[in-house]
Formats: sequence, structure tokens, C-alpha cells
Amino acid sequence: MSTQRFCLALDLVEDPALIAEYQRLHQRIWPEIAHHLRHEGVLDMQIWQLGTRLFMVMETAPGFSAEKMDKASAEHPKVQEWEDLMWAFQKPTPWTEPGNKWQPMERIFSLAEQPP
Repeated sequence: MSTQRFCLALDLVEDPALIAEYQRLHQRIWPEIAHHLRHEGVLDMQIWQLGTRLFMVMETAPGFSAEKMDKASAEHPKVQEWEDLMWAFQKPTPWTEPGNKWQPMERIFSLAEQPP
């Protein structure tokens, strides 16, 4: 079993001050959040931004389970505090399924799968 890559999208509220604060908070996330992510098998997580659109790339360890991480996150008070704070800055994309926050994206191209 190998590592997995997840790509997800989310939007920010269109407010320059809120966007600046969101960026500031992500320069050094709370230590409890970083620990939780690593404990659940997240090897690396990057968030990219274009205007109000966010794109997350998450590399996970073999055996990673998004469902298990979601359950552990829901039971972790500090993670819930962070998520509540983040909702002040975030909003679902127009294509986000009800009940989702970060919406998984569909890969439509891979150079590695193209003939030489």
C-alpha cells in the first residue's frame, strides 16, 4: 500500500481583511492541529490560493482513512475550536456537496500516465 494524495477545494469569504487574517493564521497553525493531522496519518498538507479559491493537497500515509480522521476530528475539542474559527473565513464552493466543507476534486489529467 502506498501513500495517497487528496486534492480538495474551498472558498474564502470575499473580504481582504479576513483573507489576510486567514493567511496569517496559517503561517503557524495551532500545535494541537498539526499534531492531530500527523497522528491521523497526514504526511504533508499544502493550501494554495487564487483569489478567494483555496486548493488543498494532502499526502497521507498508507492505510489513511478520511472517515477515521473525520470521526477523530469531531471528537477533538481543539480541532473543533479551530474548525469553528476557520468558518469565519471560509465558505463552500458552488459545487460543494451539502454537509461538506473541503470538497474533493476529480483528477482529470496526469502526465505520468501519458505515453513518452
